[in-house]
Amino acid sequence: MRSIEFIASAGRFLDGLVHPCAASDSLLRGRHRAFIAANLTAGALALFALPLHLAFTGGITLPQALAFAWLAGQMPIAMYLSVTGKFETAHALSAALFSSFIGWMAFVTGGLDSVALVWLAIVPLEAALSRSRKVIMLATMAAAGVVAALLIAAQAGVDAGPFAANWGDGQVKSLAILSGLFYALLVAFRVEWSGADADQVASEREARYRLVADNLSDVITLHSSHGDTLFSTPSIRSLLDLSVQEATGDGFFQRVHVADRPAFLTTLNDVAVHKSAKSLQFRARRGPSKPGENGQPSYVWLEMRCRPMGYCDISDGEAAVVAVTRDITRYKAHEEELEEAQQQAEAASAAKTRFLANVSHELRTPLNAIIGFSDILRQFTPEQLPPERQREYVDLIHDSGHHLLQVVNEILDMSKIETGNFDLCIEPFVPGRCIGECVDMMRQQAASRGVQLVFDMPENLPELNGDRRACKQIFINLLSNAIKFTKVGGAVTVAAKQDGEWIDVRVRDTGVGIAADDLARLGTPFLQIDSGYDRRHEGTGLGLSVVKGLVALHGGEVTFESTVGVGTCVTVRLPAFMSTPDRKPDLPSDVVEPIAVKAAPSAKPMVA
Repeated sequence: MRSIEFIASAGRFLDGLVHPCAASDSLLRGRHRAFIAANLTAGALALFALPLHLAFTGGITLPQALAFAWLAGQMPIAMYLSVTGKFETAHALSAALFSSFIGWMAFVTGGLDSVALVWLAIVPLEAALSRSRKVIMLATMAAAGVVAALLIAAQAGVDAGPFAANWGDGQVKSLAILSGLFYALLVAFRVEWSGADADQVASEREARYRLVADNLSDVITLHSSHGDTLFSTPSIRSLLDLSVQEATGDGFFQRVHVADRPAFLTTLNDVAVHKSAKSLQFRARRGPSKPGENGQPSYVWLEMRCRPMGYCDISDGEAAVVAVTRDITRYKAHEEELEEAQQQAEAASAAKTRFLANVSHELRTPLNAIIGFSDILRQFTPEQLPPERQREYVDLIHDSGHHLLQVVNEILDMSKIETGNFDLCIEPFVPGRCIGECVDMMRQQAASRGVQLVFDMPENLPELNGDRRACKQIFINLLSNAIKFTKVGGAVTVAAKQDGEWIDVRVRDTGVGIAADDLARLGTPFLQIDSGYDRRHEGTGLGLSVVKGLVALHGGEVTFESTVGVGTCVTVRLPAFMSTPDRKPDLPSDVVEPIAVKAAPSAKPMVA
C-alpha cells in the first residue's frame, strides 16, 4: 500500500515538474515526464553513489570522477527542460554530454580501437525519442564529431599520455562498458515510459471517442465508392435496429428502399470520384424484413451527408466516403402536414371564390324577380291588371322571397355549425312521423318535376334521439337534392331501418349519378359538382354541407354511393333512443327531458 502511495506521489511530483507548455498535450507531457524522470534518476543515483564509493574505497580515480560527473550532469539538463520547456534543446544537450563522455573514454582507452565507441550508436537512438528530425541530425553530428576528433588525434599522433599510463586498462574499459550499459538502461526505461504514456493516452482517447460514438443519435459510417459499408457507429442499432456487424458489407445497403438505391449508390460514387460533399434523403427499412402488423415493412426517412475521405485509391475498396446519417421522419411528416395545410388553404380560398360566384348568382336571380315584378305592380293600377295576372306576379314575388330566405338560412346554418354556435335540443321522437312530414312537404316539388316520391318506413322503428328541427332540415335537404337531380319519370325512395343502436335513413334516387372522383368532394362547403354560371341546377352548394354538419353534431355519419347514369344513395346514420334504468320515474315511458347541446367549434371547414 505504501509503495502504491509512493509511486502516486512520485507521479504527482513529476507532473509538477513538467513545463506548462506541454501540460495541455497528453503525449508531449508524457515525453517530457519520461525525459525528466530518467535524467533526474541518473543524477540522483550519482549523488547517492558518490559518498558510498568514497566511504568504501577511500578515494576516486579520474575516470570514475568523470563517470560520476556525467551522471550528475543529467540533473541540470532535466531542470533546464522543466524550467524552459525546450524539449529539443534538452535532447541535444543530453546527446552532446553523452557523446563527449564516450569520446573521452574512447580516447583514453585506445582511441579508434576502443570498445567504448560502440556506445555512440545509442546517441541517435536516444534522439529519436524526441520525435524531431532536427535533434536526430544534431545527435548524429555530435557522435560523428567525436569519431572525427579521435581520427584527427590519431592522424596527428596525439596520445593519452599520462592518463593511459596511470589507469588500469581493464578498469577503464570496464567502466566504459558499465557506463554505456547504464545509459542504455536509462534509454530503455524512457522508451518504456514513453510507450506506456502513449498507450494510456491512446486508450483514453479511444474511450472518449467510444463514449461519444455510443451516445450519438446520428450514425457515422465509412463507405467504399461501390456502396459497401466498412465501419459504423453503434447508434445504427437505435436507428435501423441493425447491429454493427450486420451493417458492414452490403447490410446497410440492403435496408435502403429499392426505389432509392440508385440515388444512394450514385451519391457515394460522385462524392468519392469528384471529391465534393453531397446530401441525400432516402427511405430505409427499420427492423426485420418480415412485414409489420399492417402487412407492410416499416420504413423511416433518413438524411445522409457525405464527404470524401481525402486521398484514397477508390479502386482498392478502401474507405472513400464518410457519411453522417440522421432520422428525419418527423421532419418529413411535418413537411407533409405543411403541404396538406397549404392545399387545404388553397381549397378554402377556392371555396370562397366559388361561394361568391354561386351566392351572387343565387341572390341576384330572386332579387331581380322581386324588383322586376314589384315595379310592374307599381306601374299599373289594380284596374289595369287582370286579377289572375296580379295573382301570378304576387306568387312570383313570394316564391322569390322564399327562395332568397332559404339561401340566407343555409348560409347562416353553415356559419353556426362551423363556429360552434348551432344549438341542438336533443329529445326522443318518432322518426317515421318526422320523415313523413318532410316527404309530404316535398311531394308538390316532386310532382312538378315529374318525379315519383316513394316512402317506405317500417312501423317498429325505435325513437330517434336528436333535434327534431335539425333532423327535419337534414331530410328536406336530402330530398330536395334527390328530386333536383332526378329526370322526369324517375323516382326518389326514402327508407329506414334499425342497425343496433343506430337508425339508418336512406334517400335513393334514379338521377344522373356522380362520378367516383367527385364523391370524395361531396359535402364541401360552397362546392357544386355542376358549378359555374352555366350550370343546369340552382343552389349554393351548402345543402350537403349543412347535412354533414348536423349529422356530425348528432354523433352520426353520412355515406354516399353513386353510379353515373344509375343514381345516388345517401345514407344517414343517427342514434336511436334506448331506454335506460336510470330514467326518472316521474316521467312517462315515452318522454324524456330535452337536452340542450352546443356545437363545438370546428378547426377547419368540413370536407367529404
